[in-house]
This record gives sequence, structure tokens and C-alpha cells, in this order.
Amino acid sequence: MAKYRIHPLVVGSKRFDKSMMTHQFGYGKPYIIPIYCWYLEGGDGHILIDTGEMSPVQSVDRENDLGGPIHTFEQALASVGIEPKDVDAVVHTHLHNDHCENDYKCLNAEIFVHPLELEHIHDPHPLDYRYLEDCILDVEENGQIRTVEKDSQLFPGVRVIHTPAHTPGGMSVLVDTLSGTALITGFCVIQENLDPPREVRAMEMEVIPPGTHVNVYEAYDIVLKTRKMADIILPLHEPAFASGQVIS
Repeated sequence: MAKYRIHPLVVGSKRFDKSMMTHQFGYGKPYIIPIYCWYLEGGDGHILIDTGEMSPVQSVDRENDLGGPIHTFEQALASVGIEPKDVDAVVHTHLHNDHCENDYKCLNAEIFVHPLELEHIHDPHPLDYRYLEDCILDVEENGQIRTVEKDSQLFPGVRVIHTPAHTPGGMSVLVDTLSGTALITGFCVIQENLDPPREVRAMEMEVIPPGTHVNVYEAYDIVLKTRKMADIILPLHEPAFASGQVIS
């Protein structure tokens, strides 16, 4: 069975109110999150989890706040010795634009996505403004999309599970590493969602749902369940990984 090293590559960032991540908590607190493309090293092919932003803001102040460099997609892949044409597979946590804007550059990749994400990117609710259909049209036309409706093993040591906390077709990715199983969350959270501060736990809340969610009660239960599913949990926008330290 393949054992992977996970490279968190920062390919964008966002500044906003912290409550965008932590539902009902952090109102009025400025916060910055990294946008990751995760590269899995160690299998027979070059696998990415998400592809990030097409035109990231690259500034000294953002990099200082994050504690690591912000790359273009090409720079990020070059740091692990590959180019977009070398990517064999892209596995999507979901299809909000900041997770799929570079898909079209991966001309030779199979792109795995839950069918509900395709449904919503083509016909989004007005509240789902993060779905941008243009991000997916090229790879659809090229026949690169592979839909994954059931929890599945996609490759040796790489599995996906349906976790619709943040979006209807959100998928978390389980990756076998030398240190155990790592889980990249299929929903946009930081470490505080999974490990709330004392004042939140005092309210008998074990986790904090994502700031953007499908159903807040179901999202809470999914985050709680997911937290217990792996040896290593990698929240999708946790700033602690922005330094680029490899998870293995």
C-alpha cells in the first residue's frame, strides 16, 4: 500500500471576518486564511487535492501574516518538481472557485468530483456565489471529469468520503502516510473548528460548524464525526500549514 507525503502548497489567500470560518464566533475579528493545493508524493502518479486560485495576491504583508510564501499554481508545482501537464489526477473537496480555478491547466489529469458539485456549479443558488461555472467548462468539454458519488478508494492509499457540511457534494480525502491516516477536510474550516476554545466548550459544543454550511446542525455532526476518523486531521484552510512543512 502506498504511503504518501502531503505537501501543503499555498496558492492564494483570503482576508475576511473570522466568523466566515467559525459559525457564530469571531465576529468582527480580521482573519487571513491560506488557500491550498495539496500535493501527494509517494504514489505511482502525481495527485493534487484541489487546484486553488488562478491569480493569487502575492504580497509581503499577506505572506508575513500567513508565515509562508504564496505561489502561483505553476510556482507551487515547480516547488515539488512538476508542471501542470504532469498532473495525473485532481481530487476535489468541492467546486467553489478558489478550489478549482487552475483545473484547466491540468490538461492530462482525471478530475474527480461529487456529482452534486457539478449540479450546483451549473445551477447555483444566489447564495452560492462562490460557484463559477467557467472554472469547470474546459475540463468538462475535454472529458476529464470523473464523478464519485459513493465513498470510494480512488488510488492505493487514497480514499474519499462524502461530507456535505460546507457544500452539498463536499468530499473529505483520506490519505495513508507513514504516521497514519491523514484526512483533508472536505469543508472549509480551521483548527479552531475542530478544537474550540474553552469558552465554546463551556457551552457544551465539541466543535464549531463551518461559517458557510448547507445545514448547520448536520454540519456540526459531520465535523464532529470527521474529527474522529483519522490519526491526522488537516483542516482545509488552517494557517499552521502555510509554512509548507510536509506532512508524512
